[in-house]
Amino acid sequence: MPSIFTRLAGGELPCHKIMEDSDYFSFLEISPLKPGHALVIPKKETDYIFDLDDAALSGLVLFAKKAARAIKKAVPCKKVALIVYGLQVPHAHIHLVPVTGDPGELNFSNAKKAADEELALMAEKIRSFTS
Repeated sequence: MPSIFTRLAGGELPCHKIMEDSDYFSFLEISPLKPGHALVIPKKETDYIFDLDDAALSGLVLFAKKAARAIKKAVPCKKVALIVYGLQVPHAHIHLVPVTGDPGELNFSNAKKAADEELALMAEKIRSFTS
């Protein structure tokens, strides 16, 4: 059975897409740590990020770099943190979280579901910086 991320990337389920190419997909987290929190996945379903071959892993990180640059332009922050945790969904993924340096801002227990309208506006804003 395909993971929820595979279903999102395939258009089977709705999401707030930021960018995609033939191999990778980025979309907003529905329960973000901060506004602009996005996920980046390989379209090829692989559970553990370090099971990706070298080309796929490096491609994923380079794709994440493009998404992070767009997020940094769209969201006031000092940097965009890259987090690989990957236990909730059995599909390799990277979290991109805009950070300001505040203590606790990367605590996943603080994540709260965002309103669909807020996510739609944020995705549109970030997409405007992806070209």
